[in-house]
Amino acid sequence: MPTYDYQCQACKHEFEAFQSMKDASLKKCPKCGKLKLKRIIGGGAGIVFKGAGFYQTDYRSKSYNEAAKKDKAEPAAPKKEPESKKPKTD
Repeated sequence: MPTYDYQCQACKHEFEAFQSMKDASLKKCPKCGKLKLKRIIGGGAGIVFKGAGFYQTDYRSKSYNEAAKKDKAEPAAPKKEPESKKPKTD
């Protein structure tokens, strides 16, 4: 259910109301009691996708992604062989 922003045209009181999309707009101001409410366009909230295929890491910053690419491009240091596997030289 979305949150709607309202403003009273009489007293300029602004507030948010959590209501269904099917509900009618509110008419009466809770502060002054006059029937002068108007629904105003709000910024809304960001969309959060939950489920398979949507990951928070998909929205990492550009600098983070560039650093991750740099780390992948650098070759790994060669592993040292254990002393027991080295050929003996007498």
